[in-house]
Amino acid sequence: MENVLYVKMKHRVQVKPNESIKVGQVAIMVTEESFKKEIEQLVVYQVSMSDRNIVIIDLMKVIQSIKSHYPHLDIQTIGPAQTIVEVVYKKRQSSFFFFLAVWFLLFIGAAMAIMNFHEDVSMQQVHQKLFYMLTGLQDQQPLLIQIPYSIGLGLGMILFFNHVFRKRINEEPSPLEVEMFNYQQDLDHYVIMNENKESIQNIDDR
Repeated sequence: MENVLYVKMKHRVQVKPNESIKVGQVAIMVTEESFKKEIEQLVVYQVSMSDRNIVIIDLMKVIQSIKSHYPHLDIQTIGPAQTIVEVVYKKRQSSFFFFLAVWFLLFIGAAMAIMNFHEDVSMQQVHQKLFYMLTGLQDQQPLLIQIPYSIGLGLGMILFFNHVFRKRINEEPSPLEVEMFNYQQDLDHYVIMNENKESIQNIDDR
């Protein structure tokens, strides 16, 4: 009876430049422990500078690498058929001045957006009317309403994004995180369809 190897490709992994990608890095395997470690050390791809920052490892390439050393192994595949390999180059440390400039631009932009929104909906007049309804007094600057409203606006944004700086308030993902996840899924799907050289055939390649 042949030994059975169950293979499930990982979704995304990171490697260093010019690194040899091994089977154990891109796939999860279940089989006899006696030769599982040997299979995990099999080289499936050699990263080069021409690969830039994205490499797609196809399941067929992994099966070919395993079969070349273990031809009698019965391979059963589960899950996705490709793994996205991200080549991580050494990042340059950004300067504090650059960070401060970006933070300042984002702060001014967000403040302008909030102020323009309040001007469009006549928020000051709404506060004045609310203050008159509650107190019966006319006040051009009803700070009794404007100050709690400003504090509540900031707290509402904190609750909406579910973060206080880097600290998460609870385990529920924020709407921004959900949108970023959907964007990453679409981006990964595009990369798989366009970077997988095995699935692309040009008319000149025939």
